[in-house]
Amino acid sequence: MIIFLYGKNTYNSRQKLRELKDKFIREIDPSKNNIIVLDGKTVNIEQINEKVSPRSLLVKKRMIIVEDIFLNKDKDIFLDLFNHFKAKKHTSGDNIIVFWDSSVATKKTSYKVNTLHTDASGKEKALTKKQLLLFNLLLKQYAQEFKLLSNTEAASWVKKQVANHGGNISHQAVQILVSLIGNDLWQLNNEINKLLNYKLGLKPKLIPNAPKNQQIEIYIKDIEQLVKGNFDENIFALTDAISNKNNALAVKLLEEQYEAGLTDGYLISMIIRQFKILLRIRQALDSGLTGRKINSSLKLHPFIVQKGINQVRNFSLTALKNILKQMIKIDYHMKTGQANAKIMLNLFLSKI
Repeated sequence: MIIFLYGKNTYNSRQKLRELKDKFIREIDPSKNNIIVLDGKTVNIEQINEKVSPRSLLVKKRMIIVEDIFLNKDKDIFLDLFNHFKAKKHTSGDNIIVFWDSSVATKKTSYKVNTLHTDASGKEKALTKKQLLLFNLLLKQYAQEFKLLSNTEAASWVKKQVANHGGNISHQAVQILVSLIGNDLWQLNNEINKLLNYKLGLKPKLIPNAPKNQQIEIYIKDIEQLVKGNFDENIFALTDAISNKNNALAVKLLEEQYEAGLTDGYLISMIIRQFKILLRIRQALDSGLTGRKINSSLKLHPFIVQKGINQVRNFSLTALKNILKQMIKIDYHMKTGQANAKIMLNLFLSKI
């Protein structure tokens, strides 16, 4: 059995992947010894073939998870996988093979649906012919695309998440939260947890699933106090320290954010977001755009653009891409539980 989970909404696709793993553990593999995760960016056809080969007598089933195969730099692996699975050499009755991918998404135009691939630098490209062969083959299996939510959908999602944790949030407060964060569900989830924990700290007797008159109420003032806060200034200070190669200050600023109660996921998402902005500004400047044109072209707040222009003077385009690659790697290891995010962040900052 082959399952294909793909799309830009990695929060929901990760949730789906977790559900599949939990079901496999519950029904087939309580020992958790037969779940194999392969890094699709570096895996080769021999490694995949070895893992999906006929099972031994001692193993009832395996779940093989291949993550981000479309980021693999080996151009031939897509054709190899296409031929391999088309020929049904993988004993699908024995193994569950999950392809999870965050780089591929469909984009509908007035004429057709395009399939786009986002590389490590954030550039969108059409799939190559070999990639498209594999993509179309995977679509014929159990496939599900996880699209980014619209602001309206994100607002509805926030409302449900708060309610699931025994809280209540007004429509106006939801709108403000989504306007500040956008549709990044990882970051929204962190913000919701932070708001709920803050309110629980004020009223420790409140418990999840309490009657409505005892629910945690999140107000606009809570969002203005905790979500806006001083983090934008702090993230600019952190990226300033990185750009000036002041690793001692960068590590100190990071530790202050942890002491303030911010989570690994929130910090990583904000740093990645900031360096994506800096990369776009650097590209715009290299293309000859002025600050005013960058405002309109990138649709960023003038304050963000001005701060960014000052910061990117110390970065080359290559340096920004390398930093972003490292941060995406840290994010990946954090979300897959392969390493301690705080340690990785401190190591990253200590080497700038």
